[in-house]
Amino acid sequence: MITFVDTNVLLDIFLPDPDWGEESLKSFEMAFDEGSMITDEIVYAELAPQFSGKNLLDETLASLGIQVVPLGLDTAYKAGLIWKEYRAAGGRRKSVLVDFFIGAHALNRADRLLTRDRGFYKKHFGSLEILY
Repeated sequence: MITFVDTNVLLDIFLPDPDWGEESLKSFEMAFDEGSMITDEIVYAELAPQFSGKNLLDETLASLGIQVVPLGLDTAYKAGLIWKEYRAAGGRRKSVLVDFFIGAHALNRADRLLTRDRGFYKKHFGSLEILY
């Protein structure tokens, strides 16, 4: 089982978040026990400000067994199509949001997405299994 890990779960664990940290860690550990973990350049960029250097971020992700997988054109295309549906349904954002890239990437490369942002992903990525 491949789990794509979203930024909010990792930040909950790293900082740690007093409200969400324990639950995020528990969900992460369960996903880890059930298979492999991936993320992408977007999550990597969102994590970067929390680390004193690139090497520390790289080592931390490696120690957690999280592989950073490039987005690729198929994911970018799918994100654009889902964003188009969002706009057609009345969505106001005029550019593709990072969450559309994350959701499309999880659809293309993982079996499920570990995130706290369940509502958004269920609404726009209905076939994607959400874990939290």
